[in-house]
Amino acid sequence: MGVSVISFLVFGASQVGTPGPANMALMATGARFGFRAALPFVAGVALGKQLIIWPIGFGLMEVAAKVPGLFEALKWASIAYICWLAWKVANLRLGQPVAGGQAPGFWAGLVVHPLNPKAWAMIVAGFTNFVAPGTPALQATAAIAACLFALQLVLHPMWTLAGDRLARSVAGRPAERYLMRGLAFLTVASVVLVLLGGDFK
Repeated sequence: MGVSVISFLVFGASQVGTPGPANMALMATGARFGFRAALPFVAGVALGKQLIIWPIGFGLMEVAAKVPGLFEALKWASIAYICWLAWKVANLRLGQPVAGGQAPGFWAGLVVHPLNPKAWAMIVAGFTNFVAPGTPALQATAAIAACLFALQLVLHPMWTLAGDRLARSVAGRPAERYLMRGLAFLTVASVVLVLLGGDFK
């Protein structure tokens, strides 16, 4: 009994480190407000995944099986949120002042993963593919949670810093519009691929 930690870390890195709604939001926030100003948002995004991991580990999938409409409603709420997020990203202009002048904070980051289909699909895959049958729920959930949190502590700031550095190169230039539209496209595309793949049920 137990969790295949090494294998799961490899899988988790491939998921946490690739483009998705959370990473696009982190990159856009870093690009718009700078790396340091975005750190509270980064912390919220990292901790927000825990709001999915622990309920799934302690039986949310069983509840969903008894209430089929639960994930269906969550799926459509997620789609609406991600499309709204993508629209905001597409219309950001790095050289323009923002009302209030403040980056999104911790609480804004906290809701990103609960409304992120890619995060749900990844975590469900983690429990179903890397946890041995009969493993106690607390052991399995704590291992999955610790692995993903460690990966996020490394990879999420990297996406934010990349946005910051990229913004310094394109702000106020014609390439800026294409950058922000590209980020928006990748945000929506990453969700569509997950949903079409049938991993988020």
